[in-house]
Amino acid sequence: MFNIERWQEIFEAISKNKLRTFLTGVSVASGIFILVILLGAGRGIQNGIQNQFAQDATNRISIWPGNTSKEYKGLGIGRETKLKNRDYEIVTQKFEDYIDNKSAIYSVWSGNVVFGKETGTYRVEGVDPNYQFIENASIIEGRFINYSDIDHYEKAAVIGKKVATDLFKKGIKPLGQSINISGMMYKVVGVFTDPGGEREETRVFIPLSTAQKAYSAGDNIRSMAFTMPKETNFNKAVAESKKFTEELGKVLKERHMIAPDDESALFINNSLEQAQNIYKLTDAIQAFFWFVGILTIIAGVVGVGNIMLIVVKERTKEIGIRKALGASPASIIFMILHESVFITLISGFMGLLFGLLLWAGIGPLIESDFFSHPEVDFNIALTTVILLTVAGGFAGFIPAYKAAKIKPIVALRDE
Repeated sequence: MFNIERWQEIFEAISKNKLRTFLTGVSVASGIFILVILLGAGRGIQNGIQNQFAQDATNRISIWPGNTSKEYKGLGIGRETKLKNRDYEIVTQKFEDYIDNKSAIYSVWSGNVVFGKETGTYRVEGVDPNYQFIENASIIEGRFINYSDIDHYEKAAVIGKKVATDLFKKGIKPLGQSINISGMMYKVVGVFTDPGGEREETRVFIPLSTAQKAYSAGDNIRSMAFTMPKETNFNKAVAESKKFTEELGKVLKERHMIAPDDESALFINNSLEQAQNIYKLTDAIQAFFWFVGILTIIAGVVGVGNIMLIVVKERTKEIGIRKALGASPASIIFMILHESVFITLISGFMGLLFGLLLWAGIGPLIESDFFSHPEVDFNIALTTVILLTVAGGFAGFIPAYKAAKIKPIVALRDE
């Protein structure tokens, strides 16, 4: 039940000690403010990392060759591992049940691309049709490489949006145009966009078979890329991908006479395993931010508790008179708790409001590869409010309990 006299007492007590109340409120508000800032920063880190993984399929596994660093079966150190079409065929046949999308890749790292008077140097990659889904590329005009292009060695090119912007000026449509790639003419059959942004859109895809023939690669490939079927359980997906990469490495090392423990001759990248490690790191960062923020709040709450002890000491005689006139211990406790909770909640709400307003103002302006859209969601804000209420009650309970235990005769003799 609303008791106006109780609230008048609270405001009167606060007005008598304005500076003390203000400093106590600042300590609580700063604790909540710091917590909101830290949690928003943690969310920004998580969003940035998730955006990075969105650039390619999250369950991507890539293999590329290196040089041996250990002797094996009489073969020396420094041998270059060369992946072949046959390696790709054996892997895709042997691990068919593990694989969702697949592509062998032949990269031409510094492909000179010319259209009319415009020219640029871009990464040119010979790929299979499934590579679109491995890269998470979206076709915005035309189509991607298809199996007919592979079978007939077609000189077809799919260019990134940034390449199209660089080469085709004055409203010229890229589709159907002929471009010169390192001395050979190709027809543009598609334009793609990529969630990785301009860096990923400065590429040109051509049929793998055409790339090997046009650039005298024979049956060599630069790398392979696969995705695995999606699992509803993340931990199960990670376990399956680890098993696949281990067996895949074993097969390829046996084919190329590489020592089983040679980590330099063949590189296998498992994006799911990377994601698991990074998500664990971001969870640890969030937990640390919560820890620091809560400690800061506790420091403010301790300050509130100390202030309430002083209040009880100053009002000892008043409390004694109340009890002599018949005030119950519960009413004394509630009187002190009301003031404690009120100071804590108001201060905490101010800290919460300033923190949310700060992120709302500067959050959209902060954008980097690993930090994006810092924010604090409603659930976090609600949790913070509940935490404040509990903390305010806890801060005032011990002083309130001490006040309720005061004996009237002792209180009335207090000077």
